[in-house]
Order: sequence, then structure tokens, then C-alpha cells
Amino acid sequence: MINDTSKQAAQDAIEWALTHGMALKTTPYSAVHTAFSLTPTPITVARYQKLTASVGLLGKLVHFASEDSEFLSQAIEPITKGDPFFNALLEMHQAIHQTNQQPIQQTNQQAAQSAKRLPLLIMRSDFMDDANLGPKLIEFNGIAAGMGPFGQRVHELHNFLQLQAPEAFSEWSTPATGKLVANKALENLAQGIAKATFKINAEFAAVKPDTSVLAPIDNSANAPTFLMVVQAGEDNVYDQHLLEHALQAKGIRTIRRTFRELHGKLKTGDNHRLLLDGVGAIDTVYLRAGYQYCDYHANDIISRVCCDALMQTRIFIEKHRVAVNATVSQQLATSKRVQMLLSSMEPAALTRFGLTLDEANTVKELLGDMLAVSKDSAAIVANSSNNDWVLKNQGEGGGHCIFGDDILPKLAALQPHEYQAWSLMRRLHPIARATTALTVRKGELQKIDDLISEIGMFTVHINGEAAIADENNHKQAYAGYLIRSKSARTTEGGVHSGMGVLDSLVFSD
Repeated sequence: MINDTSKQAAQDAIEWALTHGMALKTTPYSAVHTAFSLTPTPITVARYQKLTASVGLLGKLVHFASEDSEFLSQAIEPITKGDPFFNALLEMHQAIHQTNQQPIQQTNQQAAQSAKRLPLLIMRSDFMDDANLGPKLIEFNGIAAGMGPFGQRVHELHNFLQLQAPEAFSEWSTPATGKLVANKALENLAQGIAKATFKINAEFAAVKPDTSVLAPIDNSANAPTFLMVVQAGEDNVYDQHLLEHALQAKGIRTIRRTFRELHGKLKTGDNHRLLLDGVGAIDTVYLRAGYQYCDYHANDIISRVCCDALMQTRIFIEKHRVAVNATVSQQLATSKRVQMLLSSMEPAALTRFGLTLDEANTVKELLGDMLAVSKDSAAIVANSSNNDWVLKNQGEGGGHCIFGDDILPKLAALQPHEYQAWSLMRRLHPIARATTALTVRKGELQKIDDLISEIGMFTVHINGEAAIADENNHKQAYAGYLIRSKSARTTEGGVHSGMGVLDSLVFSD
């Protein structure tokens, strides 16, 4: 039974969540709170410090890999026959960097220029803390790496409950719960984006915009400007708006557009300035869309032409002097394919990507075991325990992982040309919470006796340099965390698309 004290604490928490924007949109005029745990997940100080001290190296590694066109082309080419979307991404990459003979037709005179963008790498590295192996990387998220604002909010929610409902908080917490682990993901992500935005804006401060190529613009046209590229009909808008509000508080105006809304509206100003009709100059472009074909589809444009046209919009952006997250090359570099290749390299080989040998050894400890799928994969799986492997394709978001008894039939169904688009990852087995947890979803309370957590660590790099200033004004890449927890019996742990809940961390020692 869940007692009345806990029910009241949960109701207070729901109202706090809605008050503070920790919600998902249900209709144009209503919302529901995101699912959350009533109390945080314990972590040892040593485990946490290991992650925060080393996760910035993963961002550094991915930045240099993303800027290595030869490596990316060689890495992605083998999967293009089995994954049409990644074939299109590689063509976009080659068009941007002119490493091929313009495989996507150039439709704008300025698009013939090479990339001018400033790489802004906002990455979320997702880990599971394996009972035997320690923290191991599950995947990189370099495009639409969201929910940092929600990560900070749920930490603040747990702070609120610890003070407001101590009896219920204590009842559902692990015994001897220690100090809540601070999380400033929203503040730090805004700080990193603002730094890149002000950098680009300052470069053009002495350049007067060429208004002849623009539609009429508003009175704030000279303000530092942040453009978020979003999906049509998005329901996860409040996480995005929290970030926008933090940027607005720093004097940055924010604009939201889909790729379709940007099509035909972008222009080139002096010195490769990116201009948007009706808005003016753009300093930073941040993608919360573009990781699937449907983001480039428009019903009012003929199918194949439409996708090429909207992808051309993304190419056009990167050929201008604007901060961009995620660049096409960052999207390729954070793919499962590249993750598999990096995890297979020896530390000395990883030094190709801006790391010292000591840094490469540290990174190697974080990378989990991955194998490319081949004709021998079925035998490897058949001769292993049922829970030893996870089969993954290149898709982003939920629904792209195959577990247990479903792996062998899927392997049997793959054609040889599809093998390279898939990989096997050794499955991780974190320790479940020592006590039963209480979660809240759509107003309903549920007791879970095997809650496990996925730890997302945010990092920010601007052109490969750590972009966050800590409380002592020292540079660091680490920007905060996102905890998503679920029952160990559930395979889909996403908060938005799966059965996961937002969570935070508390030191267990």
C-alpha cells in the first residue's frame, strides 16, 4: 500500500513539475507532467567523479573525429547500401566539405562555397553503471541531445521534496541517503550556447547587414539570435522552451522553425553571414530535428525532390559563418557505426583524434564492447547467454534496439548488404536500487522493485575547446546530467518514447 503521506507528496510534486515546465504538450492548450521518480538514484562519489572527470574527453574525441572528413567517409561508406538515410547524410557531408563531386545538386550560388560554420558540439553521452565493469558508454547523442533542462528540473524537484515532504522522501529513499548531486545542466547548456552565439555576433558587429536580400525585419534584428530547428507538431516543447528562456535571460532572442519553414527563406549576407527572411542575421543554429527522414519531408513538395530540397537547406546553413549544433559531420561521428569503430581501436589509434595516449586509455575504459554484424554474428549470439548482446541499427531515439530471443531471427532476416548498418553491443547489467522506488506517470503512482538507471552526461565544446566555466571560472566541458530510470524488465527506457522516468542522483557515501 502507498500511504496518504506519499500520495500527498506525489501530488505536490506533480504541481511543482507543471509549475516549473517539466511537462509534455498534449494539445495546443494543455500539458501533462513528465514521468518522474519520487526520490533520486544513489551513486558513489568515486563513480560520479570518474564520469565527470573523463566525459569531456569523449566530446573532444567526437569533435576531432567529426572534423576528419577522410575518416568519416571511410567509416560511413560501408553502411550506405544498407541504410538510405545515412547514404543521404554522407552525401550532405561531402557536399558541405566538397570531398566529392557534389552528389546532391547545388541549388544556390552561395552553396558552392566550402563549410564556414563554427562547430558547436553539445553532446550527451549515455552510460550504464555495470555491476562488474563500472560505467560504460551506451551511445553518443550529438543531434537532438535534449532534456538537459528537465535533468536540472527533476534535481530541483527532489530538492523540493526533501524539504517539503521529508517523511515520504525518506520512506522511498535508499537507506543512509547522502547529499543530492548538484545539476546545472540548463544553466550550463545555456552558457555554452550563449558563448558561441556572442562569438559569432561579435565577429559581425562592425558589419552592416545587407537589407536588400531580406524581407522586412523587426526592431530587434541586431540582437544576438539563436535559431532552433524543430519538428512539426512537437510535443516535447517545454524542455526546449526552458532552454530558450535561459538564453533570452542572457539577451539572446530565440526563433523556432521547421526545415520546411526555412526552405527558401535563408539568404547570404556580407562575409557569409546567414540571414533569415523576416528575422535578420542568425548567430547560432541548434537542431532538435534532422535525425530521421520524416524531418525533411513536406507534403507540398514532391517526395524525392522535397527531401533533397530540405536537406539542401541544412547544407546551405553550414556554408555560412554561424555556430551549428549538430553539424552533419557531428551527426555522423556520433552514429552507432562510428562508436563501434572507435570502441574497436587500440588507445594508440585513438590519438589520431586529438587525444594524448593517457587520455586515449581513459576513453578506452569508458567504451563498451561492440562488434560489426557479419555472417558469423548469429553463431556468436547463439553461443552466448541470452542477455549478453543487444542488436542495434543506426536509428536515433527509441525502438531501434533488439534484445534476447528477437536477435537471432532479425540477424537471419538481414541481407548481406545490410550487415554493416547493424552492430552488436555487449549488454550492460547495472545494479537495481536496493529499495523499492516510487514513480509517478500521468498522475498515477507505481512501486518498482528493480529500478535501474541510465546516466546521460552533457558536454559542450566550441570548435574542440571546452566551453563551460565552473564556479572557479576554470574551463571544463562537463555541463550537467540527465538520469532516466526504468524497471530492469523494460527494454525501452526513454522518458518521451519509452517507459522511463526522469530521475536525479544522490551520493550513497
